[in-house]
Amino acid sequence: MSLPDDTFGPFDGRVWLNAAHQGPLPRTAVEAAERALRRKIQPHLIDDESFYRVPEQLRSALARLVGARPNDIVLGNSASYGLHLIANGLAWRRGDEVLVAEDDFPASILPWTTLESAGVRVRRLHTDQGVLSAESLAPELTERTRVVCVSWVNSFSGRLNDLTKLGSLCRDRGVLFVVNATQGLGSLTLDMSSLPIDAATSCGFKWLCGPYGTGFCWLHPDLQDRLESRQAYWLTFAGERWSDLDPSHDATSRELGAARFDVFGTANFLNFEPWNASLERFLATGPETIRQHNAGLLDRLIGGIDDTEWRLISGLEPSERSTMVVLEPRSGSADETVVGLQRARIDVAERRGRIRVSPHLYNSTEDIDRVLAALA
Repeated sequence: MSLPDDTFGPFDGRVWLNAAHQGPLPRTAVEAAERALRRKIQPHLIDDESFYRVPEQLRSALARLVGARPNDIVLGNSASYGLHLIANGLAWRRGDEVLVAEDDFPASILPWTTLESAGVRVRRLHTDQGVLSAESLAPELTERTRVVCVSWVNSFSGRLNDLTKLGSLCRDRGVLFVVNATQGLGSLTLDMSSLPIDAATSCGFKWLCGPYGTGFCWLHPDLQDRLESRQAYWLTFAGERWSDLDPSHDATSRELGAARFDVFGTANFLNFEPWNASLERFLATGPETIRQHNAGLLDRLIGGIDDTEWRLISGLEPSERSTMVVLEPRSGSADETVVGLQRARIDVAERRGRIRVSPHLYNSTEDIDRVLAALA
């Protein structure tokens, strides 16, 4: 399938280069949302079976996207949801510690800080533009370290963390390795079956182009066994025959797998049905095809930047490329640049005095040339 994907838009002459903030809905997702809305207008169109079918379809699509089993997917409403599940579900002891990157996105840090009142220490480690190397992490691990949590792609620098090296080190030391994959998943490929990761979480409204208020978490089976389930949503336990639910059902049962940690209201027709449609569109195009297309856009962008005007913060080498290009002006301000780009009908983001450009499958080389011309 050729890219850019023409099922997105129309963008009315604008160039949207801000997928790291919001991914637009493809038209197939819009149509799914409209169908769900019509059924809510006429509730007799909502059958009992759909309360089971909607979450299971979404769980299956997410599992295929990350090379996992549906039984290990938790349906949430954000990236934070999965991190809170882990923080609140583990049995902590006073003096335990969690290691995070000091300049990471707040969503990867704040859920752990809620544990400090129970005597858990959250240590913020110094990094190089958000990158935590295995060599720098190794001496920081102690006998009290329980969890290391990082973002796959740093939101402020666009730098990549090496999940294989970090995860292997943590596994060798008996430490849980938790990843916020939000700024990578959907543009880069992720295969949970081959990575030494214990949990990965992501929102659904950025690179996965779903509605706001969507997200999921993948939990390794061993971690699921260690988490205490502090919730019991009746519909999760009901299965296909939800009208016949036995109220005496064991709410601590592990037979349901990761589904027992799902957010309440999993038959979320107005959000989950369009997100599932978007995911199916991604899967039909092919995650690797999307990765290659986006990598080509980044190559073109980096190759055209005037380094006398801009300092590249994100990775220069192809092996360091993530999902975005982050630039720092050598003179002037990033805010002024953003205003100028908006006048040219080009949408990017300003973060911490830097310009963040995040193209995706709906963008073309012409879009990249347009932003390069505007930056010049």
